[in-house]
Amino acid sequence: MAEARVGISGWRYRPWRGVFYPKGLRQADELAYAAERLTSIELNGPFYSLQRPASWHRWRDATPDGFVFAVKGPRFITHLKRLSDIDAPLANFFASGVLDLGTKLGPILWQLPPTLRYDEALLDAFLGRLPRSRADAATLASGHDERMSGRASFSVGADAPLRHAVEVRHPSFESDDWIALLERHHAASVTADTAGRYPRLDRTTADFAYARLHGEEELYASGYDDASLDRWAAWVTAHVEAGRDAYVYFDNDIKVRAPFDAMALIARVPRPGG
Repeated sequence: MAEARVGISGWRYRPWRGVFYPKGLRQADELAYAAERLTSIELNGPFYSLQRPASWHRWRDATPDGFVFAVKGPRFITHLKRLSDIDAPLANFFASGVLDLGTKLGPILWQLPPTLRYDEALLDAFLGRLPRSRADAATLASGHDERMSGRASFSVGADAPLRHAVEVRHPSFESDDWIALLERHHAASVTADTAGRYPRLDRTTADFAYARLHGEEELYASGYDDASLDRWAAWVTAHVEAGRDAYVYFDNDIKVRAPFDAMALIARVPRPGG
């Protein structure tokens, strides 16, 4: 059965304390509190820096059975290296402990910078390097460099497919060639709602769907009213009924809309296992 997973992009935001999080809740307990009310969370920390195994273990253990994380891939790969010369950085990322999430590991999100134009050869090579299973990721991780010495962890556990989703921000990606390339690599095209700032590519290219809701009218700030939430619920339901898992993450965090919008959407769509 296909599942709908709805959550937030990150959970550690100071303005949320006393609004979404109860006053007096320990910062260390915020993830557990959010996970009780949502069905998935996008881990943003790995985008900014390589994490240590202890962090991955802590996130895994703070969430209930059946919970799923999406993981945002490192900006070192997407924004700094710009997808070139990335064999060691990819190995280091998968050696950092991400596989230790076990059954709670969901899709890997790769967000490309707004200045990166569509380049078929570059993107074909990048997508071809991404591991398609946890076993493949562990094999890749075993080639990590010396920066991971003494801190690498990449146990496979039970092998399973590994999913990848790509969010683009340059208008040159609005082409059938890009969609065909994603289909060839079985990677999902992220449907991004960005208040009109970046391309919105609502195309199905894999056996799952992935949406990031950054704000309907104001980027990272504006919320979603009942009519908008109903439209996104219909989007989710259509994918689930077609046999595709659907992942939706709210990133409109500035005015503390994200967690409440996520809970409102969860109430409108099928629950995992329901």
